[in-house]
Amino acid sequence: MSEDCFICNKHQGSIDTAGIKIYENDFVYVGHIDRGGGPSYLGHIMIDLKRHAASLGDMTPDEAGAFGQIMARVSKAVKETQGAEHIYALVSGNSVPHLHMHIVPRYPKTPAEYWGPNEVYDWPNAPFGMNEEIVKVCEQVKRFLEEDSYVSS
Repeated sequence: MSEDCFICNKHQGSIDTAGIKIYENDFVYVGHIDRGGGPSYLGHIMIDLKRHAASLGDMTPDEAGAFGQIMARVSKAVKETQGAEHIYALVSGNSVPHLHMHIVPRYPKTPAEYWGPNEVYDWPNAPFGMNEEIVKVCEQVKRFLEEDSYVSS
């Protein structure tokens, strides 16, 4: 853990964020993006590595397996529960040097000029919501993950 890391502090409970915890195990934590108390693009999910590590290449094999499986499961859950037609997934690490992946849905009828994980935010009809709506999305995704019969091989 790094004391000055936003994600480490979030995992320790010393920072309040929007929504509720969707999923957590020994390796990963899943929640909704937090936009500092402002409206958030609904369904924008964050998958954090629990251990403080900067990049994909820093994961252990066990962490990589857990990260990959939850990435697939959360992507499916967002498509199914939120009606997304496409899922963008990206890791940049530019502003927070703690491995986290953005799962960003693209919703039906999004014009092509707004396709992309950042561009969807600019669509005038993009679904944004405050904490009450964010919690509902989190609960739906969480319930799907709990009920999904996903079996790892």
